[in-house]
Amino acid sequence: MTSTKHNHSNPHRSSPTNSDPSAGSRHGSTAQNSSNDKQEDNVTNNSGTAAETTPVRASSSRQRFEQYRRKVRDKLLPKGGVHSTGEARSAKDRVRTSWQLIREFFRLLHPYRWQISLTLLSVTLSTGLGLLPPAGTKFIVDYVLGGLPLPTWFSRAFPSLNTPMRLLSGVVGVVVVISLLKILIHIWGRWDATRISKQIQLAVRRHVFEHAVRLPLHRIHELRSGGVASVLREDGGSVGELVFGMLYNPWRAVIQLVGSFVILAWVDWTLLAGALVLLPTVFITHRAWINSIRPQFRAIRKQRESIDAGAAESFAGMRIVRAFSRQKRESARFSEENNMMVRQELYAWWWMRGVEMVWEALIPIASAGLLFYGGWRVIDGHMSVGSLMMFLVYLLMLLEPLATLATSATQFQNSLSGLDRILDLLAEPREMESTPESLRADRTQIRGQMTFEDVTFLYPGTQTPALSDIQLNVQAGQTVALVGPSGAGKTTICNLVARFYDPTSGSVTLDGRDLRDYDVESFRALLGVVEQDVFLFDGTIGQNIAYSRKHATPEEIRAAADAANASEFIDRLPAGMNTLIGERGVRLSGGQRQRLAIARAVLADPRILILDEATSNLDTESEQLIQQSLGTLMRGRTSFVIAHRLSTIAGADLIVVVEGGRILQTGTHAELMLLGGKYRAMVEQQVKMTLGSMEPR
Repeated sequence: MTSTKHNHSNPHRSSPTNSDPSAGSRHGSTAQNSSNDKQEDNVTNNSGTAAETTPVRASSSRQRFEQYRRKVRDKLLPKGGVHSTGEARSAKDRVRTSWQLIREFFRLLHPYRWQISLTLLSVTLSTGLGLLPPAGTKFIVDYVLGGLPLPTWFSRAFPSLNTPMRLLSGVVGVVVVISLLKILIHIWGRWDATRISKQIQLAVRRHVFEHAVRLPLHRIHELRSGGVASVLREDGGSVGELVFGMLYNPWRAVIQLVGSFVILAWVDWTLLAGALVLLPTVFITHRAWINSIRPQFRAIRKQRESIDAGAAESFAGMRIVRAFSRQKRESARFSEENNMMVRQELYAWWWMRGVEMVWEALIPIASAGLLFYGGWRVIDGHMSVGSLMMFLVYLLMLLEPLATLATSATQFQNSLSGLDRILDLLAEPREMESTPESLRADRTQIRGQMTFEDVTFLYPGTQTPALSDIQLNVQAGQTVALVGPSGAGKTTICNLVARFYDPTSGSVTLDGRDLRDYDVESFRALLGVVEQDVFLFDGTIGQNIAYSRKHATPEEIRAAADAANASEFIDRLPAGMNTLIGERGVRLSGGQRQRLAIARAVLADPRILILDEATSNLDTESEQLIQQSLGTLMRGRTSFVIAHRLSTIAGADLIVVVEGGRILQTGTHAELMLLGGKYRAMVEQQVKMTLGSMEPR
């Protein structure tokens, strides 16, 4: 019988497609660029040496960037969500306006509305207090240095400040007190805003993670683990930054703007009218630049996600990378993708600086013009020198928030692009969502009879059925061996048993009830799964065994290890159950990892067990220990076993021969051997291969 698992049944195991030219493809990437591009990209580590024999890329990062820049100029950059290998939404529904994103953000803020209100109140007080000290300029210039008589109302209110020295001391003292009070209120408000932003980041990241782990399995495969980590870290973090970019900083700018308007109107309304001419510039710069910047930020975030996913994949497959001596290739690919992202970031930088350059030119020009006009008013006798100086100070305070609103809009769009990508992911439907009518599977009531009734199944995005017209009845407690060539559909049957997918047509039932009637998470609590490629977490042995049951006691963990014949090697380790095993259990042998996986399944006490080639690629001694463990585990449980070794198959209660997505034969080992056909041919072939390998050469 064949020793490899089927591949073509699940097209999502390998998905190299990528519709975005800014995203790098792992497959076909090379360590070699053209010499000109390599110099410009500064790809180091001798990545273009003759030792690398991979073919030249069809397009370098420079060529891809030229394509990207043309898309920006022609406004063809995707505005909808693209995560990893996923496709963008259609042009009709892919664009969210800024107002839609702002509404979504305020919905996120709803639990923090009272904290936000207090924060904005503190900003209002601190900004209002900051508007008072510049008024002291007029008192010092006109009444202390200029010798002008104090206003009558001031002399009556503060008779003790009737001399220049006392007035100077009083003004300076008041300015110091107000400034210190303003600083205290400002620091408190900023701390509160920072705390709220971190709480929002935490809530968004938790919500996105909880949603992502419940996406359909084929979508999880498209996202890639490194890409999800990038979305959680970068995009989730940028949503929290909107507290400052959309609320705190703009609110402070608006308060300062309104306060400066009022004071300037009181000083000289004609000068204020000249300053108001600058207001339309904010709108013009926003319309001219900002709407073109957010799609660029989305593309940069998409590229960063691709880089993170590729780096995570490289380190996860480091044994293969080193086995084929492809360190230089991986380094060059990483450098090339980062070069592309740097080009995108620098290009976006020029768009952002365009807004700033406009304001850096406007502010001194406007100030010079108003200074000339104000100086003429002083010479003409319509304004005092102190009033002019106070006006100029407040004019700068007026122009500062205008510049802040215009320039911060670029960072605001960057954060909005992160929120947009988060909303894209949250808008994707979860797998098999429960309804109020969904049943919770009660393990005390479940017997474990599984039935396939006219099941046909196609993987999402494919046209060829992976399974066709499957009829299969498995009694409670039976052990079913699924055999057949690679790609026959064995793993697909187990995927339907575990309800990783639902049938395209027909039904899979548990004790006569369609699996779709059950709450999917409560149903999966009945399962135990042991796969050929065992996945263990970076932690201790005890933590990995206990993963299947949250509140397992040390005694229960030890009993599970005993049942899986794992205690014999655990006890030899210096730290025993507390031994750290590394990521994916790299510090353990294959047989040891397999026994921990069986112990994990034993502790779960499953009603339905799935063993996906759990004993393949093991030495004889390890296989014997694991066969003993599996015998203990399968006793009294409905078990589905994918196997190729005769020792595993022969003792099954029911053997199911699968080929081309269809069931060819069912029966016990003895029945199928008497019947002949596909199963007998597979057994004879395996025996012949085994005996043939023992013949003397």
